[in-house]
Amino acid sequence: MKSTPADANPPTLYRQLLGAQFDTLAPGLQALHARHGRHRYHGKVEVDRGRGLLAWLCAAATGLPRAGRGPIKVEIVAGAGCERWTRVFAARAMRSRLWARDGLLCERLGLVTFGFRLQVVDGAITWQVERVRALGVPLPTRWFARIRAREYVSHGRYHFDVAAAVPLAGLLVHYHGWLDEA
Repeated sequence: MKSTPADANPPTLYRQLLGAQFDTLAPGLQALHARHGRHRYHGKVEVDRGRGLLAWLCAAATGLPRAGRGPIKVEIVAGAGCERWTRVFAARAMRSRLWARDGLLCERLGLVTFGFRLQVVDGAITWQVERVRALGVPLPTRWFARIRAREYVSHGRYHFDVAAAVPLAGLLVHYHGWLDEA
C-alpha cells in the first residue's frame, strides 16, 4: 500500500476561499485556519443581546448565545471541504457547519444558512453577507446589511468580533473576545 505524504491534504476551507490572500493573514489567523482535524480553543467572551420579542425569535432560530460575559470554549473539526464549529458560551453550545459554494463561505446556524464573502483587510478576515436562506427560502440580502464579523490578531492572540442586527428587530447579538489553543 502506498503511503500519502502529510502535506497531501487538500487546502483547508479558508485557504480555498481566500486563495493567495490567505498568505497575507496574520500568522495567528493562518495557524487557526490552516489545520485539518479536531482542535480545541478557550478564551473569554462578552455577549450583548437584543431585547425585543422579534430579536429573541431570530436569535432562537439561529441558536445565538445569551447575554453575558465569561469563558468560551470552541471546538473546530476541519475536514475535506467542510468545518464544524461548536462554540460553548456559559455551558450552552452554538453549533454551525461551514462549507464553500460559489466562492462564498456558507454557514448553517439553526434554521438559517448564510453565504459570506471573505476578504483580507490589514491581515484580518472580514465577513460580508451575500446570501441568506431560512428553511431553504431566499431572503433579501439588504435585510442583513448590518451583520458583520471580523477575525484578527492583537498582541499575538486570536480575536473575534461578531455583530448582527436586522430591520424591525434591531440588535440580535454582538459578541467579541479572544481565544488561545487549549
